Amino acid sequence: MKYFKFFLIIGLLSMLVSCGGDDDICESGEGTPRMKVSFKRGDKETTLDSIYVAVDYGSGKVQLGGSRAATSRLIPLRVDDSPYTDVYFRLTNKGQESHVKINYTTKSAYVSPGCGVKKNYENLNSELITSTPILSLETAQNFIENEDKTNLYLIFEPL
Repeated sequence: MKYFKFFLIIGLLSMLVSCGGDDDICESGEGTPRMKVSFKRGDKETTLDSIYVAVDYGSGKVQLGGSRAATSRLIPLRVDDSPYTDVYFRLTNKGQESHVKINYTTKSAYVSPGCGVKKNYENLNSELITSTPILSLETAQNFIENEDKTNLYLIFEPL
């Protein structure tokens, strides 16, 4: 019985010591970055009362929901081998929808066992397919390697 308690205590202590940080969670921002979209009215950056976004990831539109008092929006792009992502923007929940096609090339890079492979997007260019309520597009940065800088400006009618 004396040895049983000893082995039990050793087993419990070794379990406590072996519990380290979770390597299976990618928390440090090393995953595939999202595209940052900001908004302009005329030549000035603006805050929109609301913006609703939907994305077609290859199997139909997925509603990403709306944002209130938005100065920018982060949008995840496709991570398969497709060279483009279709994104849809609305100013109201049931309003008119603008269709933007975002073309790019991807480069894969191994990050870690927890994060796996990260996609970087290069040679970004966008075309406006349906123009209401967006009037035009302005490219700010033609690659995505993190989520800090704006990649695309959506130009709306001046107030």
